[in-house]
Amino acid sequence: MTSLPGLRPYRPEDSAALSEICIRTAAGGGDARDIYPDHALVPSIFATPYAELEPDLAFVVDDGTGRAVGYILGTADTPRFVKEYRESWLPRVAGRYPLPEGPPRSPADEMTALLHNPERMVLPELAGHPAHLHIDLLPDWQRRGYGKELMNTFLAALNAKGVEGVHLSMLTSNTPARAFYDRLGFTEIQVPDPGPVTYLVRSTRAEP
Repeated sequence: MTSLPGLRPYRPEDSAALSEICIRTAAGGGDARDIYPDHALVPSIFATPYAELEPDLAFVVDDGTGRAVGYILGTADTPRFVKEYRESWLPRVAGRYPLPEGPPRSPADEMTALLHNPERMVLPELAGHPAHLHIDLLPDWQRRGYGKELMNTFLAALNAKGVEGVHLSMLTSNTPARAFYDRLGFTEIQVPDPGPVTYLVRSTRAEP
């Protein structure tokens, strides 16, 4: 049965679609399937664990046929999420993605190193914004208002939980994404040695 496209809560049967959206937007917003031979690696870091560990904060854009074409997901409490990721998520995927020996020799090695180091997400500078998020839309569904709708839904869910601040990290080179976040009221926060990423924060309260 076909209906109008729109937002809805994540369902377990959306898992494969989440992985596809993630890898198809993982190269600075572009398709990364040619970069990572195992297309499940990047989603295993940035999408699937959130849907598994905190499904009540996962929302998707449904294309009207039941297929997810965009998502927002995250956690209300980054330190708690990191602990649960270490204890219950990493053991499920570490066998498929063992930690590389020596320095990374490929983009996949670099991602696998991130997979095994969830503690990198806990930074003292971000303590006042304990929630964090990831948001992605397939190209055909971008610039149609769904990103803003996803963000407002996620922020409202955090606010209902009593969480006052949220952060995200993004590739500094992804200028279209930065413009999107700027429009939504995010501001930059300085952290030591951020590498190729920029950290942004905002309140979960609705913008006036």
